[in-house]
Amino acid sequence: MVMRDRIDGWAKAGQVYLEFRVILILLLGFSSGLPLLLVYGTLSAWLHDEGVSLTVIGWFSVASSAYALKFMWAPLVDRCPLPFLTPLMGQRRSWLLLSQLCIVGAILMLGGSNPGDDLTMTAMCAVILAFASATQDIVVDAYRIEVLDETRMGAGASNYVVGYRIATFVSGAGALIIADQAGWFAAYAVMAALVLVGILATIIGPEPDRPADVDDVTRSAHQSKLSHTIDVLKRYVWMPFVDFMTRRNWIAVLLFIALYKYGDALLGVMANPFYLDIGFLKTEIGLVTKGFGLAMTLLGGVLGGAFVVRFGTLNALMIGGILQAASNGVFALQAWIGPELLMLFVTIGIENLTGGIGTIAFVAYLSGLCNVAYTATQFALLSSLMAFTRTVLASGGGWLADQIDWVSYFLLTGFAAIPGLMMLVWLMRRQISPKDL
Repeated sequence: MVMRDRIDGWAKAGQVYLEFRVILILLLGFSSGLPLLLVYGTLSAWLHDEGVSLTVIGWFSVASSAYALKFMWAPLVDRCPLPFLTPLMGQRRSWLLLSQLCIVGAILMLGGSNPGDDLTMTAMCAVILAFASATQDIVVDAYRIEVLDETRMGAGASNYVVGYRIATFVSGAGALIIADQAGWFAAYAVMAALVLVGILATIIGPEPDRPADVDDVTRSAHQSKLSHTIDVLKRYVWMPFVDFMTRRNWIAVLLFIALYKYGDALLGVMANPFYLDIGFLKTEIGLVTKGFGLAMTLLGGVLGGAFVVRFGTLNALMIGGILQAASNGVFALQAWIGPELLMLFVTIGIENLTGGIGTIAFVAYLSGLCNVAYTATQFALLSSLMAFTRTVLASGGGWLADQIDWVSYFLLTGFAAIPGLMMLVWLMRRQISPKDL
């Protein structure tokens, strides 16, 4: 009887993943994950194919800065209605549809550009795509929270991550394989067509029920539009900053967040050009780095979660940080050996496994820093700072790679992890964990 009750309980728990609204989150997760690599890793491979220098490829990571700055226009997306669309579809779905249509157009524009002849146009298209994609992320996060009740939130988050990871595999491995067979425009055109998955979810999905906004009622009775706008900006943009800055050692914490993933970011920004430069085919890169790499990332995530539970967040961060720095050394070994496919499996396995461990511990740390009164905004701010490292601080990696050989590059960038680890040691000695802030 007890065993049967347990089986029934697991079956009931599994049924939630088949519910309509939870499946919608899977589709929207796919739509969110699709554009990222098209302005990052996949684009860097295309630029390398066109003979663009490593220095310029490195600077192209700045094109995805919108992911690091999305908190700046999040209040606008949250509260500003769109003409025609919002009365027809509601606040969330109207912004979703607008951002998705912009993503389709930007992907086609980017795919139709010619980096070899007009690099400026390619850069502009990448910036537009990143902006539209970051806007979609803002809305999908809000939609996921509002359309699901508390009992379905866990299943929704799980489906979102699964959809996102599938999309990065498609826009990474899939795009590279298509480009190898039919060219870069065909690859980007197929990716644009796949955005229809998210558009379908937006059209058939329900608009979340949102409570009447008390601030809007107050504005209509007592405030001008300008005064109300200032109050909204103060409450939803400025106050989360003020709250965080009242905490002990907040500057040190922000510095640690900016530096922790620096060595990993310098590796990531040059990974695809490195694979191509030493002689791997795009199909090989896609299947190994995105297929096998995806499996190892998920395994690393499981281990990272176990380390956080077993050793605590700060100790898990230290383990993950040391392993991430060591993975740069494995890339140096790959550069020394050359285009050996078996070694590539080893390199990608170690890099994605250690990256998964470090990322889960890092996300757990960031989550613990958030005040429950400003959870969404503060997490967006902190994750934006993390994205800033990947985009702006790592953009000089291409220049460095142009000056030295690949073995030296990866050994040197491994040392770039040391400042973040030193900041972590400083925090650990003062016992500054998220719960102490």
